[in-house]
Amino acid sequence: MNIFAHRGYSGIYPENTMTAFMKAAGTACYGIELDVQLTKDGTVVVIHDERVDRTTGGTGWVEDFTFAELQRLNANKTHPEAAEQEHIPSFEEYCAWVQRTNLVTNVELKTGCVYYSGLEEKTLDIIKKYDLEPRMFFSSFNPLSLVLIKRIAPEIPCGLLVERPVVHAGKMCVQFGFEYYHPGTDGLTEDAVKECRAAGRKVHVWTVNEIEDKTRLEQWGVDGIFTNFPEL
Repeated sequence: MNIFAHRGYSGIYPENTMTAFMKAAGTACYGIELDVQLTKDGTVVVIHDERVDRTTGGTGWVEDFTFAELQRLNANKTHPEAAEQEHIPSFEEYCAWVQRTNLVTNVELKTGCVYYSGLEEKTLDIIKKYDLEPRMFFSSFNPLSLVLIKRIAPEIPCGLLVERPVVHAGKMCVQFGFEYYHPGTDGLTEDAVKECRAAGRKVHVWTVNEIEDKTRLEQWGVDGIFTNFPEL
């Protein structure tokens, strides 16, 4: 079962920062999960929330900041004890770094609450610039973003991301050409995992931070988990 560091090593270090990613790379994790959005001036940045309030010392919507303005915010708020100063990285900064590793990356397109026109294309352009297509895949709570990715880059895998498990998820993923199914742990059953596997779809589960849950999911045949503690 593959281990993905959820927003990097976010259980100990400020989430979605280069420090969290680099610390995750020092573990035996298979890959990293991160989130991308667009700034006011069209830069693809790595941040989870649509607002900067929870993770930085600033306030407001990501889409209302230029990249230079975001860079001036301190992004250490989730773990100030671990870092005095952190910045919000651009996706390009991340790609330039991860290219030198063997890590696989799950890029979550944050288009569920705010739709960033052009985010899919801009993100793909950066991935292609660094020749990272074989080590990247997409997920999103907005399946239309995944449909668009499949239209313009059908060779890159996509994962259907859901808050709650859906019935016949494997068949749904086959219908839309999605290779992966990404349910949360709440309500997930072994039968649902089996249905996806029978349909030839891989299952990656979020967010798994307890060893008991990890053991159970491994016994069910889950392909991967997202965890804040990649040394779990």
